[in-house]
Amino acid sequence: MPPRLQLLSRASAAVSQPSYSPLAPFLYPALNQQRSASILSSLSDNKTAYNKRIRVGRGPSSGYGKTSGRGHKGQKQHGKVPVGFNGGQTPDYVVHGQRGFDNHFSTEMSPVNLNRIQYWINAGRLDPTQPITLKELSASRCIHGVRKDGVKLLGRGKEELTTPIHLVVSRASAEAINAVEKAGGTVTTRYYTEFAVHKIKQNQMDPIHSLQSRIVLAPESEEGAEAAADALAEEKKHYKYRLPDPTSRKALEYYRDSAHRGYLSHKVAEGHGPSLFFKTPGMGKKGAQRRSRAGGAQAAGGENRLW
Repeated sequence: MPPRLQLLSRASAAVSQPSYSPLAPFLYPALNQQRSASILSSLSDNKTAYNKRIRVGRGPSSGYGKTSGRGHKGQKQHGKVPVGFNGGQTPDYVVHGQRGFDNHFSTEMSPVNLNRIQYWINAGRLDPTQPITLKELSASRCIHGVRKDGVKLLGRGKEELTTPIHLVVSRASAEAINAVEKAGGTVTTRYYTEFAVHKIKQNQMDPIHSLQSRIVLAPESEEGAEAAADALAEEKKHYKYRLPDPTSRKALEYYRDSAHRGYLSHKVAEGHGPSLFFKTPGMGKKGAQRRSRAGGAQAAGGENRLW
């Protein structure tokens, strides 16, 4: 009689087989891949992230002692490479040029303070009844040398200023302007160049008037034009050179500003600003069209009025 397969399978299943585990159960959490909330404590540089400094001449065990890795005698041991040497490669200052040391757009002015001007007036070295320009300041030694862009007026010792004076300088601080005007004087800022400063000190150029300022002094009429022409002709007799006017936008905007007491502030129309870049709102082409339409409507309305 053949064996009963079902009975054999049930008998083998009844025998318990022990399960084998190579590790203890309490080690399972340590083997699972986890990431901490912060990795700042484990940050480190790559091995090639920086080069360690070689300390030479510190004994033979370092490999760079005694002769410091340079060998014996000769130019290779005793000599040094010049500054900027690039191992024979064309130097950077030859390839790219030398630039950036001097700022060609910076302004260089000689400062003068109000207390020094008042001291010079008290000593009789400056005449307060006449306009005080860089020519008078330099000639009286109130300032020692005039730099390439002229003179800047500063407000130190403003409480000492008691004499009304009329100053013509390159630039002036707001504090100095207020102090001079409070004492009954005036401040006018005007444009100077290095060439102009040089010729003014030699009495070969008018320190106050240029072509634009001559036009401003003359009234807008034929007689005014003739008066301006006569003044220019008279100026040519006394001075060899004419004082220049600014051409750059930065200088024009400064001397068009009435807050700086610029001598070109008369060129700014009422309601406009000194800027030559930003347009005053409503003053462009569209604004002119709107104003013309509004003016026509008002005129038409006026004609249809009963009284």
